[in-house]
Amino acid sequence: MCDIRYFKAAYHNYEVAARLMPFYQSDELYLNDVAYNLQQCVEKTLKAFLECKGVTVPQTHSVSKLIAMSGSNGSAAVITDWILDNQYEIEMWESETQYNFDVCLEAERIRKGLDEVRIFLDANHLKKAIDEEVTDEIKEKLLKKMPGNIEIRDDFEWNCYYAIFQKRIG
Repeated sequence: MCDIRYFKAAYHNYEVAARLMPFYQSDELYLNDVAYNLQQCVEKTLKAFLECKGVTVPQTHSVSKLIAMSGSNGSAAVITDWILDNQYEIEMWESETQYNFDVCLEAERIRKGLDEVRIFLDANHLKKAIDEEVTDEIKEKLLKKMPGNIEIRDDFEWNCYYAIFQKRIG
């Protein structure tokens, strides 16, 4: 069952990270929270695409495992080069920032992560404004591919369904 609430939760994690970043100057724990939310964003996005492919999503925070599962299960997720190249560091942002109070992250790495996770979301059409690729013609095609009981409420949801079904609608 494809539940786009995973996508919404992932996007929320990104927004939290972006809003917390300016507070880093006053408290280093904010930097940890930014990193944690970025990791959660990537994790939930990958899990969302796997779930939409019909894959049972494991209870894991391992970005590397989810990337491997995405590849082997034909997930529609677009994994950007930066996410792929930094998957183990992103994975560490979840565990180290939550349980190791002595962890010292580099602000520039986290700022770069913030920019790159935004690129990852954009590559997967996860944004609030309607994606330019989601035309009225695409919307009609999407509606034909989706179960009849799904109600699309906003542009973010159109973008999500486009990301999920774009390969099927051509």
